[in-house]
Amino acid sequence: MKNMDEEKTNIKSSCMGFNPTYSDEAPSFEQVSQLAGSTIIEFGAPWCGHCIAATSAIQETLSKHRDVTHIKLFDGKGKILGRKFKVKLWPTLILLNNGLEVGRLIRPLHAGEVNQLLENPQQKYD
Repeated sequence: MKNMDEEKTNIKSSCMGFNPTYSDEAPSFEQVSQLAGSTIIEFGAPWCGHCIAATSAIQETLSKHRDVTHIKLFDGKGKILGRKFKVKLWPTLILLNNGLEVGRLIRPLHAGEVNQLLENPQQKYD
């Protein structure tokens, strides 16, 4: 049986701290439900203006939180994981703690918003 750290490294598109690259290959809902520790799943698209605008805020915050796994996923029609999380706007950041959603942030523009999500995850920000 694999431990959770091995499981995280097996999920393509995941890394500790900021992940600059969108992945077209999403993990299953079951895989993300089994992740240990803090994980941010970012749903968006590389051509999305809102996603581009949010990149510096996300990067600034996650580069200081190297203990948080960042999974950056290309979302869109037919993408199952985004639908499971009921993502409607990009970018949407879902904060998981041990595989459970504890917070979400939609279209952040400032690092303080992303930092607040990590520090006060029980609140939903949109």
